[in-house]
Amino acid sequence: MALQISLSSPLRSTTSSSSWSLTQPAVPNDQVRCAGDRSSRFSGSVLKNFERRREIGGSVRSSLDMAGPVVGQVTAVNKDTFWPLVEAACASDKIVVLDMYTQWCGPCKVIAPKFQELSEKHLDVVFMKLDCNQENKPLAKELGIKVVPTFKILKGSKVVKEVTGAKFDDLVAAIESVKSS
Repeated sequence: MALQISLSSPLRSTTSSSSWSLTQPAVPNDQVRCAGDRSSRFSGSVLKNFERRREIGGSVRSSLDMAGPVVGQVTAVNKDTFWPLVEAACASDKIVVLDMYTQWCGPCKVIAPKFQELSEKHLDVVFMKLDCNQENKPLAKELGIKVVPTFKILKGSKVVKEVTGAKFDDLVAAIESVKSS
């Protein structure tokens, strides 16, 4: 069982970790393809991103620290934590927006900061992200993921909208339409 870690600014979290480790499972290119990305597989290092965030004052929290869904930030989920957090969000009448991505996807990397901004703007919505790696393959398959990035919007534990590709305007419109319905 891998430890899922979320990064947050020092203003949002007082929890920090002095010792941690990461593994980055390989994702076969034939498992998931990256929408709009015709180049070869990107190489990215989760560890480098961690170090960079820690240098600028961010802290590291384990998903085990979170008792329920968090608003105002993007919560990293995995196959074990996703459904319990969705159920908790739906119990409090929150809409859930899930970003399904991979570490090697260029468009996923481009839209990630915009997705974070949306989470800070829409405080009545729970934003989650799922790395579609080998470990989370059963959940990705259950949710019907074929292309990354894919955004699923859930209301009442059911998928009500889907946006494929890094289409920010379409994602904003989909969130607004679900909120108004």
